Amino acid sequence: MSRNRLLARAAALTVLAACLPRLMAAQVGQAEYAVRRATLTGRHGDGVYFIPGAPEPKENYENFWQAQNFRYLTGFLEPGAALLIVRRDGHDRALLFVEPKDPAQEVWTGERLGVEAVRGATGMEGRDAGSLDTVLDSALAGAAHLFVVGDYSASGADVPALSTPRTRDDQFLDRLKVRHAGVAVTNATGTVMSLRARKSPAEVGLIRTAAKVSAAGHREVLRNIKPGMNEFEVQALAEYAFRRNGGDRPSYGSIVGSGPNSTTLHYNRDDRFMQAGEVVNMDMATYYGGYSADITRTVPVNGKYSPEQRDVYAIVLAALKAAERQIRPGGSYRALDDAALDVLKTGLARLGLIESPDATYEENGRHVPQYRLYYMHGLGHPIGLDVHDVDAYSGGSFIEGSAFTIEPGIYVRANTVDIVPATPANQAFRGRIAAAVAKYANIGIRVEDDYVVTSTGFDRISADVPREMDEIEREMAEPPGVSARDAATVEAYRRIRP
Repeated sequence: MSRNRLLARAAALTVLAACLPRLMAAQVGQAEYAVRRATLTGRHGDGVYFIPGAPEPKENYENFWQAQNFRYLTGFLEPGAALLIVRRDGHDRALLFVEPKDPAQEVWTGERLGVEAVRGATGMEGRDAGSLDTVLDSALAGAAHLFVVGDYSASGADVPALSTPRTRDDQFLDRLKVRHAGVAVTNATGTVMSLRARKSPAEVGLIRTAAKVSAAGHREVLRNIKPGMNEFEVQALAEYAFRRNGGDRPSYGSIVGSGPNSTTLHYNRDDRFMQAGEVVNMDMATYYGGYSADITRTVPVNGKYSPEQRDVYAIVLAALKAAERQIRPGGSYRALDDAALDVLKTGLARLGLIESPDATYEENGRHVPQYRLYYMHGLGHPIGLDVHDVDAYSGGSFIEGSAFTIEPGIYVRANTVDIVPATPANQAFRGRIAAAVAKYANIGIRVEDDYVVTSTGFDRISADVPREMDEIEREMAEPPGVSARDAATVEAYRRIRP
């Protein structure tokens, strides 16, 4: 590309960056969306690119959430939209299909941007969504290759038409293949996911703010928890704080599990009355500007950890700290996992919950590590547009900007002994752990923090929430009440959605 063309493109992107329309996640500028689209088409070459957004909900009172890959490429948050890019001889023409303005419909679902405003808002050419099939057929009539990005079952666009189940995107593509049998189809969703794996500074900024707002929700509940409360009250307080401080919505179904429920990994009924002497495991976070955090704290319902709860909590927190000491650019997630697992296994053996760090038991002819009775999930995951997102380290090493969680846990279910098959080989093991299981029964501890890799190490972006036991107890001893909203995050939210 010549220097003049580079300068012209830079100038155009600068103009696009100044467009911060109502329907965009404005902290990711339009220049960045344009570069993402150009990178996608640059990787695959000439052809037609089709990326559908999410449809209008079946009922107009249902919540709408945009398809994440479509959002990543456009920032456009209205339903019923689609992106079509035609690349010829290395030049792209991007068409954004949107629902036209319709005052009668907007009474029900809100004001639409409309076709005429698309170019000024996005830099792309606007088209009426009703013309999508006609324009797509015209574009494919002279094309050799169609690249699709979306929700495709199994191996995606290459799935035979009769395979089941078939997603909405599958069905649309099936019909398209019938009309254009000679066009080669490639599922380019993996390419977009690989682009999402490397977070831009703007994306990292949104993830940091999501963690900050999520932390506010956790702090909100610490001063208000007391015996006799219901789990749903904790959930309601946290989610109120999320929204009050600019969060979009919960990142996932909030997990508030007390007593025996603390040992269920994805418990989200959140409807049990909490009792003194129990812990409550709270896995709750929010989206902010479309990007997610994920934070867990486990606290004593009566404000004071029992000796047994302290025993288990100390091991989990030590495992978390051992893992985070391994975070550095160029480091691997495997190193984090190994460090945490060593602490967990040693601690479980010290409490008498397993026979030794590397001991196993028999199950269906296999030798299963004993520690898996109490720690049965992975150490963590990337965060981003999805709460379980993609990141560059998934294919190798951490890079600057990698964003992820670390979440070790120990869950002592009251029926743990019964989970071990009653075979002759297991009888001695069952007997040896019975007393320890009874001592620590119904204690489920998980501590989860969020991290961003920096040039020199890492930032623990969820550090606003206390995690040391003494700090948590002091926070819980503070007078109950509702905190003032965070002016900075609310003002930033105002800029995203003026």
